[in-house]
Amino acid sequence: MAVVQSRPSPSAEQRLRRPGNPPKGPRSWPPRRPLHGTWMIPAPSQRHYGMDWLRIGAFILLILYHVGYSFTAWGYQTPTRGVVWWAEIPLLGLSAWRLALLFAISGYASAALLSRDKGRVFEFGWSRLKRLGIPLLFGLIFVVPPQPYMGLVNGGYTHGYLYYFLHDAFSYRQILGEYVPRVMHLWFVIYLLGYTLALCVLLLALPRPVRAAIGKACEWLLAGPLLIPLGIALVYLVRSEVRFGWTDMHEVLRDRAAHLHYGGMFLFGFLLRGSEPLRQAIARQWKIAAVIAVLGFLWVARDCWLYPGRVATPAREYEWLVFAKSAESWAAVIALFGIADRFWNHNHRWRTTLSEAVFPVYIAHQTIMVLVMYPIRGWGLTALPEFLILCGSVAFGSWAFYLVGREVGPLRPLIGLKRHKTHRLPRPDSPAEPTSA
Repeated sequence: MAVVQSRPSPSAEQRLRRPGNPPKGPRSWPPRRPLHGTWMIPAPSQRHYGMDWLRIGAFILLILYHVGYSFTAWGYQTPTRGVVWWAEIPLLGLSAWRLALLFAISGYASAALLSRDKGRVFEFGWSRLKRLGIPLLFGLIFVVPPQPYMGLVNGGYTHGYLYYFLHDAFSYRQILGEYVPRVMHLWFVIYLLGYTLALCVLLLALPRPVRAAIGKACEWLLAGPLLIPLGIALVYLVRSEVRFGWTDMHEVLRDRAAHLHYGGMFLFGFLLRGSEPLRQAIARQWKIAAVIAVLGFLWVARDCWLYPGRVATPAREYEWLVFAKSAESWAAVIALFGIADRFWNHNHRWRTTLSEAVFPVYIAHQTIMVLVMYPIRGWGLTALPEFLILCGSVAFGSWAFYLVGREVGPLRPLIGLKRHKTHRLPRPDSPAEPTSA
């Protein structure tokens, strides 16, 4: 009788290299990286949990930034306690890169969603239009109006809110120096929706070979030693040469510098999702980027220390400040992408809930902050109690907004959630749906 020789069992390392074959047992998937840490988990077939945690953390920092904003000379109002002179320094540590990071993550998520839709651009565009457009309209009509109203009341406006909402909120005129209506913090959603629709137009207009050639060219430029210096140079070019520079106007037709910067970061995130060489370049260089980001922030902090508040930076030092912010902006994004992949790419039972809550919390947070901020400003509080009250109020109110909205089916699309609940946690050893950032 012939003896059939069995094939030797593959080693553990060989099994890990097989796509779609996660290890069994209690260890989390994806597996731990090799000691040299020069590769990132391939994105096409699996959710990158690190991007979810990065998105969650970025929005939390953005909310803290908005709360801290009221303690500076450029804030929403000046309370009886006056400004806190040093509050600008930690805020400037975030201001250069926080929005660039969010747009880059959104581009990455858009590529994941387009992949989920099998590359069908119309289906992808329609789903994003509904997911972003419906809460945008709801927010502009019902969530944002209390913010300018509180400013008007502070300026001597005597009518109640119902009268303001019915007669003045959408009158497209100035009232006591306040122009209404306002988009306030929802400018971010407007820009994100605009970049998404522009991406759809590009995908439809450019033939597949042309798109592939452009992607390869960008990959060739960035997936190597030029990743950090070229990115810094492009940000600096935009922010130094285009009108308004680092001052975002939050007006679609005037914000050319912001569009070039944030739109570029959106496309960078979109490219990153499908580029293994670029992901590996980030994995190799994120530590260098982290050092550059810290050095850039130190120069910005120095400028803030020497020229606080509304004191203008001298012309001889202004270009150095623009360059430092540009270096901090690009390098921080690269460093955080590398950190998210290296340390945060794992699942947790709270990830699904927190990831879902981010958009509703963002929609509600600034209105809640303004509604609390004006009444307490005359209490004679020092900075720390006021900061804690604002943070606690925003956290509680925004979380309640999400919890109530997610349980009422018709309200879910209004706050940026899917029409039906999806609270089931994915198994750690099975791929999950792409993020909906």
